[in-house]
This record gives sequence, structure tokens and C-alpha cells, in this order.
Amino acid sequence: MNSTSSIITIGREYGSAGRQIGQDVAKYFGIKCYDKELLEHAANDSGICKELFENHDEKPTNSFLYSLVMDTYSFGYSSAGFTDMPINHKVFLAQFDAIKKLAAEGPCVMVGRCADYALADNKDCFSVFIQANLDWRINHISSKYNKSVKESRDIILKTDKSRASYYNYYTNKKWGAASGYSLCVDSSKFGIDGAVQVIVEAIKVFDAAKRH
Repeated sequence: MNSTSSIITIGREYGSAGRQIGQDVAKYFGIKCYDKELLEHAANDSGICKELFENHDEKPTNSFLYSLVMDTYSFGYSSAGFTDMPINHKVFLAQFDAIKKLAAEGPCVMVGRCADYALADNKDCFSVFIQANLDWRINHISSKYNKSVKESRDIILKTDKSRASYYNYYTNKKWGAASGYSLCVDSSKFGIDGAVQVIVEAIKVFDAAKRH
């Protein structure tokens, strides 16, 4: 039985097969993988309708004072500020809460949605960023979704820009910067199965280090 005591968060460039790698890592350890499911949990817990989560999912915000968000978060939802807050901030905070709540239930894999930032203080959190060179990602997206090279390239660049903007805004960190993660993996170098193997081995080492 392969088990882990860790909560694994996965940030990923679009087309790097990050979601699939996350699912395979979860399968190896026999734990849950949350991707879009995070939105569902956040919607159910917050009472905000699910469509709003999907519309704002990892998309950049129309800039608003970052400090207000964090102040409101620290005071809880009951503060007057929360009522007046733009919906994209409410959505982010509801996700933030859902991530913390799911992590408290035990080991799992969480894909995207600034989960590494939400769990920054959690000693069991192991954060991974998955990247791949652009040509590899274009091939991956073209074959997976039957798109032309140009279409694939456009969607990759647009989605990465959107994810980076969302992450950088809400976390005050830099999306994809190695210093922000426990491990960075290049899936175009290792292949999907190889990337899974690298992450699994790293988590085993991390689990062992926590026990000592």
C-alpha cells in the first residue's frame, strides 16, 4: 500500500499535462485529487452559485486593493467589507476556505487555484509546479483537443497569461518561480509517466524527512 501524509498542490502551465499528472499521483497514493471539484466544494460551502466560480476560475481580477481582501479575510465573512467586496474576491476567499477545509480532512492532491498559497503554513504541504516547453505543449493540446498548431499556441499563451495574472495578484508571489515551490518538474523532459514518478519519489523523501 503506497501511502502519504502529505497534501500535494500542483501549479501548472497550460498543456503541461499538470492535471493528468496530479490525478496519477493521487491514484498512486490512493488519495483524492481536487481540480474543478474545488469549485464545487467552495460553491456549496459559501452559498455562492457554482457558475460564478466557473466564470472567475483562475482568471485575472479587475484590479482592486489587495490589502482589502486580506483584511477582510482575517476578520471573517461577517465584516461589513465582505458584503461590498467585488464578486471575484468573494469567489477567491470561498475557494481559499474550501482548500483549507479539504486539506484538514487529510492527504490529497489539489490542482491550481493558488492552493500552495492557501496552505503555505501547513507543514504537510508539498507544492509542485509543472512546466513543459512550448512545442511539447502545443503538440499535447493539438492532439488532445484536435486543434491546429496556431489555435493551440494561442490558447496556451492566453491561459498561461491569465493564470499568472490571477496567481501573482492574489498571492503576491510569482507564478512558476522556482523559489515558491517545493519541486519544479519539466514534463517535456520526463514525459507524463516520468513526471509522476519524479513527484512520487520526492514525496516519499519529504514524508520520510517529516518523520525524523
